[in-house]
Amino acid sequence: MNNNQSNNKRIAKNTAMLYFRMLLIMGVTLYTTRIVLRILGVEDFGIYNVVGGVITMASFLSASMSSAIQRFISFELGQNNLLQLNRVFGMSINIHILISFVVLIIAETLGLWFINTQLTIPTERLIAANWVYQFSVLAFIVNIISVPYNAVILAYEKMSIFAYIGILEVVLKLTAAFALNWFGFDKLALYAIFIFIISLIVRIFYGIYVEQNIQDCTYSFFWDKKLFNTLLNFAGWNLWGNIAFVTYNQGINILLNIFFGPAINAARAIAYQVNSALNSFVANFQVALKPQIIKSYATGDNGYMQALIFSGAKYSFFLMMLLCAPIILSTSQILDLWLDTVPAYTVVFCRLVLIETIINSISGTLMSGAQASGKIKLYQGLVGGLLMLILPISYAFLYFGYPPETTLYISISFAILALIFRVYIVSSLLIFSKMAFLKKVLFPATIITVLITLTGLGLAQYSEMNITSFIVTNLVLIITIVTSIVFIGLEKKERVFLRMKFLEIKNK
Repeated sequence: MNNNQSNNKRIAKNTAMLYFRMLLIMGVTLYTTRIVLRILGVEDFGIYNVVGGVITMASFLSASMSSAIQRFISFELGQNNLLQLNRVFGMSINIHILISFVVLIIAETLGLWFINTQLTIPTERLIAANWVYQFSVLAFIVNIISVPYNAVILAYEKMSIFAYIGILEVVLKLTAAFALNWFGFDKLALYAIFIFIISLIVRIFYGIYVEQNIQDCTYSFFWDKKLFNTLLNFAGWNLWGNIAFVTYNQGINILLNIFFGPAINAARAIAYQVNSALNSFVANFQVALKPQIIKSYATGDNGYMQALIFSGAKYSFFLMMLLCAPIILSTSQILDLWLDTVPAYTVVFCRLVLIETIINSISGTLMSGAQASGKIKLYQGLVGGLLMLILPISYAFLYFGYPPETTLYISISFAILALIFRVYIVSSLLIFSKMAFLKKVLFPATIITVLITLTGLGLAQYSEMNITSFIVTNLVLIITIVTSIVFIGLEKKERVFLRMKFLEIKNK
């Protein structure tokens, strides 16, 4: 068996483990949201998400470092340079300790002022909102310190422990949701305390696992100025990209709160909860691909790396279309079954967020390719600059009286523009043909999108609020999606492989 076949099997095994994790997490998370929304109510649920969202705006610091650490660790693994690998791990912990201090200072000054003076929060809930804020700060700092350990686990492709700890985390969050009724304390504040305690428990488990099972990554304090500058330079451009993403994402959340109040934040939070559950299908697939993309770049196997980027982008799109299209068609019915109370605008938010996610699914392996090259200045500069424009344009539309869903129409438009920029930039970094990506990925994706959109619009005319209509319309849509993928999306050799696997399973 050649090395690429072995890598493909590893990717398949890791993907399977991540999907096992994701299915359990998705089910438990969606049920937890239902329980928390019922106990807290729409207004407190909205307050929790917008207040907690203010501190997650600082997540661009840890997210940028996480990508940098995983890239350098995976690269050193590809080069089999274990001494440098351990130095990268040690310096990454030092950097994250510094980041935690920076976040704490900003949070307790600028952040605290913003929470108490700028957000739309009922006066009687302001004390509870401050409890939420303080424990969100603590939980975020704990998560910052966990970043190097998570990056090591992903770079070493130890997906089983990643899966088990992830499952433990959501089970603890479900337990916390039920426990809200066990105490007489303010439920909104109590939920924030529980989330902090869970973050601390998860951090301890990750630390113990890495220290005991990955001997190449053991922490002892040292300082390497050159390595610090290298990590920070790479992370700096990642930082710009993450600032752009978090600014427009959480910034829109804050704008909606200022213009429409906390109830609209509850609707948006539910939409992104649905999106997170579905996006995890693709995210797990791309997480399994990323280390192999970086390692193949490090070893100079450009053909295999390009194949991973192309196939990863295409299959990510197919998977998201298969998952999201039926939910877009039947959003109202699904939300009524899932939630006791469906806040206003939740249906339209869900549909538009999922459409944006389908578009962005193509970009995941392109981003991994850019990071593998280490030359991310142009990529992050241009794409980040595009994303930064979403917030001021959204503000302008809301200021002139446009409805809240306008912000998502703007995001979708910029997602399409960002995809075009990504293809152009990454093709120049990794020296692959833009026309090849267009022919193998974007063209079939566009044709499939048009066919499924037309089918969905036709089925919507006959969709009724009963179980028979729900089953029939979604069955027709799913058959259309699968048929389109097989005959338009797959190449001939992929259809032959699929047919062989089907016959193999049938014979067994």
